[in-house]
Amino acid sequence: MTPLLAPLDIDGLAAPPRSNGELIFAEPWESRAFGMAVTLYDAGAFTWPEFQAALIARIAAWEANPGGRPWSYYEHWLGALEDVLAQQGTVAAGEVAERAQSLAHRPISHDHAH
Repeated sequence: MTPLLAPLDIDGLAAPPRSNGELIFAEPWESRAFGMAVTLYDAGAFTWPEFQAALIARIAAWEANPGGRPWSYYEHWLGALEDVLAQQGTVAAGEVAERAQSLAHRPISHDHAH
């Protein structure tokens, strides 16, 4: 049996952006965030209904109070992934922010040979 590619089967509010049926990503980090969630789902780290509920909650919170922040589906996607992993105790909520800040301060060419 082929594993379910859950994110590709989503309709409605939590559906990923598409153009002509193809997923679209504006930035490389968006496809990486998408891939992380799918990989962790496939590995059994969480159920798809858990992730989908977290994503819908993130989107609903933004809709209720955008606070001048522009719409970004994949920011909500990544936030939902963080929420699900933090709720399960897989990753501490502060750990995600600390790691992101650490990575943001690395030199741009840190992982490229010269």
